[in-house]
Amino acid sequence: RGGEEEEEEEEMEMEGWHQLYPGHIPTSPLQKALLAAGSAVMALYDPYRHDMVAVLGETTGCLALPNLRDKMKNHPEGYRILQERPRIRLSTLDVARLQGLPDGSLGREYARFLEDNKVSPDTRMPPKFVDDEELAYVIQRYREVHDLMHTLLGMPTNMLGEVVVKWFEAIQTGLPMCVLGAAFGPVRLSTRKLQLLVTELVPWAIRSGLNASCVLNIYYEQRWEQPVESLREELGIFPPP
Repeated sequence: RGGEEEEEEEEMEMEGWHQLYPGHIPTSPLQKALLAAGSAVMALYDPYRHDMVAVLGETTGCLALPNLRDKMKNHPEGYRILQERPRIRLSTLDVARLQGLPDGSLGREYARFLEDNKVSPDTRMPPKFVDDEELAYVIQRYREVHDLMHTLLGMPTNMLGEVVVKWFEAIQTGLPMCVLGAAFGPVRLSTRKLQLLVTELVPWAIRSGLNASCVLNIYYEQRWEQPVESLREELGIFPPP
């Protein structure tokens, strides 16, 4: 298997491509367009295909990712995150410590969210198709703080909660993947949930997204003891309706 990988790398180098980080797959603009189209169809068909959602985010984020990186570079906390490259994974989290923090703190509520929704930060796919090592980290960071967005916004992982978070993230990040999820996610909702979404939740998510400072500029790993309400106020997220 190792020999096959070396041959693939040699072929890419001969064609003018080279791997920028572990797992990176260099692709041409045409290949990215085809991947984007295919992943968009599959993601719309099954929004829980996280692998397709991930590919869509990477192949369509060519404008949004540099913008997010610049926001991080121009913010002291965001700049430090870019320099230190922290990761949110089970191997880096002291879950027992988080569970022992006071109710209402970011760490306790994040641990509760993971437990209640039976999700793990380790399910976030590493980037493959972003042709810039630093931008690859930016989208990795976005994926790993996604569950923290659920925690801050008070939203579960059901379809309604995911759509609300996607509206907030679409405003915050400008990633086409988020815009697509926000626009087409509601088609699977019941009439009652759709009414709740349109009349209360989407207006709140949009207002919060526009009002809040960039959510990638928070070093969450150093904020576990901070109350969620305090962090919402600091970012500019309005209390959930």
